[in-house]
Amino acid sequence: MDTRKPASRPANPRFSSGPCAKPPHFSLDKLSDAALGRSHRAAVGKAKLKAAIDGTREILGIPDDYRVGIVPASDTGAMEMAMWSLLGERKATMLAWESFGAGWVTDVVKQLKLDAEVKTADYGEIVDLATVDFDTDVVFTWNGTTSGVRVPNGDGIPADRAGLTICDATSAAFAQDLPWEKLDVVTFSWQKVLGGEAAHGMLILSPRAVERLESYTPAWPLPKIFRLTKGGKLIEGVFVGETINTPSMLAVEDYLQSLDWAKSIGGLPKLIERADTNAKVLWDFCDRNDWLSNLAVDPATRSNTSVCLKFTDDRIKDGAAFAKAVAKKLDDYNAAYDIGAYRDAPPGLRIWCGGTIESADIEKLTLWLKWAFEQVLEDQTASA
Repeated sequence: MDTRKPASRPANPRFSSGPCAKPPHFSLDKLSDAALGRSHRAAVGKAKLKAAIDGTREILGIPDDYRVGIVPASDTGAMEMAMWSLLGERKATMLAWESFGAGWVTDVVKQLKLDAEVKTADYGEIVDLATVDFDTDVVFTWNGTTSGVRVPNGDGIPADRAGLTICDATSAAFAQDLPWEKLDVVTFSWQKVLGGEAAHGMLILSPRAVERLESYTPAWPLPKIFRLTKGGKLIEGVFVGETINTPSMLAVEDYLQSLDWAKSIGGLPKLIERADTNAKVLWDFCDRNDWLSNLAVDPATRSNTSVCLKFTDDRIKDGAAFAKAVAKKLDDYNAAYDIGAYRDAPPGLRIWCGGTIESADIEKLTLWLKWAFEQVLEDQTASA
């Protein structure tokens, strides 16, 4: 028996970056009021969908003149709707510093075939916003879920821009302070910071984005699931709970419970504080151990939700195999689930630190990280 093994495990070892951990004290019993077997178009269904929209607006502090809608296919669906419906009126600038941002580049350049300027940064870095022409339509991720970096603030986005800013904020919403006046389109999924269930996305539009929708018609056909206008006018029903397709009322109820929990603990300020506290535990751990470091190069751009780490010990021969072995050992001992780096990212670990995670569990995880590192290193040495 290995006596160096930590004495206790995290109470909740779910550190996956999506779907993410449920709020503390979650219970299926709390979903008993779900409108199961009822139409989402019935009064009860519409009321719950409207409550989800209103609760999102309240907690995130979304301006009253912004539209908030529930759309299909998670954050991916929301982003695709935005890009296919809004882009093409003027030149686009695509910013990518991780795999999801790179995916939006592929869609715009290879599928929509737009004349777009593409600016990229390596994993762990972001594009310098001072080099971006915001008179073009700019598409970017606020928080790089797979690279552990984020835009630190909205200072680099001019208020008098002529183009639209289309922001994938799926790992930022409910954990970071989004500058709404600098963002024209914001998307995210329920499965991220509040630990909701998959397949539902949020699409948030500024008045400028609505104006574009009502004044511009793309050159390509739009499938029904992407259509946000009819007869040159915004389909307002989408933004009061009349969804384009049938939502899961069980997932809606789950999201409502997550919103209620967020409100009960103090709303957005408390959610940000919890994520910051969790992330700092890992940042401090890296500072104390020279075999592990944050993938984010600049501390100002470190993500407080999807914290990405890399092993830096010179004795490691195969970084990918080593990181995979560490993640598997932690999983085998029920100390941490699903913390391997994203498949397109550099080898390492990715640990979710959003507001549904308890800092005590992160503290315990660090002890297991050190133990697993030493164990895998010993295994590697023994087999050499």
